[in-house]
Amino acid sequence: QVQLVESGGGLVQAGGSLRLSCAASGRTVSSYTMAWFRQPLGKEREFVAAINYRGGLADYPDSVKGRFTISRDNAKATGYLQMNSLKPEDTAVYYCNCNRYGVGGTLVNYWGRGTQVTVSS
Repeated sequence: QVQLVESGGGLVQAGGSLRLSCAASGRTVSSYTMAWFRQPLGKEREFVAAINYRGGLADYPDSVKGRFTISRDNAKATGYLQMNSLKPEDTAVYYCNCNRYGVGGTLVNYWGRGTQVTVSS
């Protein structure tokens, strides 16, 4: 089992920055893809960013590309999401995710409990 704990959320003005962290414990996550999702109040969870197990490849949706940067430190078993130029529409609960394909092609997913990010206009 893997436990994920997010931190770094809070209230920030539009145009500001926040850095989220995701600390992993339990099994090693160095072979897992790490990702961030968010869920605005009353809406579905949406993809924000992902980074491969080595940290060399990252992916973002257009809504955050150029403003958010995902990174990871496998030695510390921690992932990060640097969020710049924040907008009110970035307000959501942000969730950390680790995933990989296990034996037989089964997708194994772990989720944190989330951290609230609120951007005021």
